[in-house]
Amino acid sequence: MTSPISLPRLSAVADDYDVLLCDVWGVIHNGRESWPAACEALTRFNEKGGHVVLISNSPRPSSDVISQLDGLNVPRSAWKRFVTSGDATRAELAKRAPQAALAIGPDRDATTYEGTGLKLVDNVNAADFISVTGLVDDATETPEDYRDVLTAGAAKGLDLICANPDRVVQKGDNLIYCAGALADLYEDLGGKVIMSGKPFAPIYELALIEAESLLGHPVDRSRVLCIGDGVITDVLGAESQKLDCLFIAQGIHGDKAKGDDGQLDAGRAGDLLKAENTTARYAALDLAW
Repeated sequence: MTSPISLPRLSAVADDYDVLLCDVWGVIHNGRESWPAACEALTRFNEKGGHVVLISNSPRPSSDVISQLDGLNVPRSAWKRFVTSGDATRAELAKRAPQAALAIGPDRDATTYEGTGLKLVDNVNAADFISVTGLVDDATETPEDYRDVLTAGAAKGLDLICANPDRVVQKGDNLIYCAGALADLYEDLGGKVIMSGKPFAPIYELALIEAESLLGHPVDRSRVLCIGDGVITDVLGAESQKLDCLFIAQGIHGDKAKGDDGQLDAGRAGDLLKAENTTARYAALDLAW
């Protein structure tokens, strides 16, 4: 595997692409504040005639996450369509109605289940499957807090549907656990996990449908660029879809891809990718025009 090409500015390759499938958390905000340079880059791409589709592993439907973007001052000019893991997961959940789901996650994720026809229960013994949108309190809990209930679910042979494949995300200066970390534990316990978000195909299928609608004609996949900071979600997902990728190496990886001069070290960025047996065409510390 070769190291990615250093790409400090999106403008250097903007004319090569019609569509950006851009990650949200870790690329344009950190859960507490948005990054003006990244938002400007996406806005400029749209203004030049391109189309930005945000593609997020948020477990909630995209319609519910827009208010969060607005609250973080992400301008509407920075994106045209928005697809989440929650959107893709709702389709999987609806297939199981009217089964009983043990729903694990914070109250704010309740809209993920609205209209699915599922019965929600709070006891693993009454459940037909488990659905995880996140930890109930990600500020204080870890996956170990869920070992007992997940052990019981795995012993019963229940499927676990994970609405957010992310293991961790950056919130301010901290890393917090996401639903993907619970899915990892469930697999370790011998349970079966089903995911629809990045790096899996269903969320990309939804995003490319949105891109085709914006373009008004079929998508030329050679002119689609994925942008994200998650190696095992964004980069692996792009590679599996045979789409170019710009790896944002600073995100959840902190300073691991920085050289001694504080700039991107393409070799170190490449090492982060090689550790997960994947590669990206480009890498940058952050997104800028």
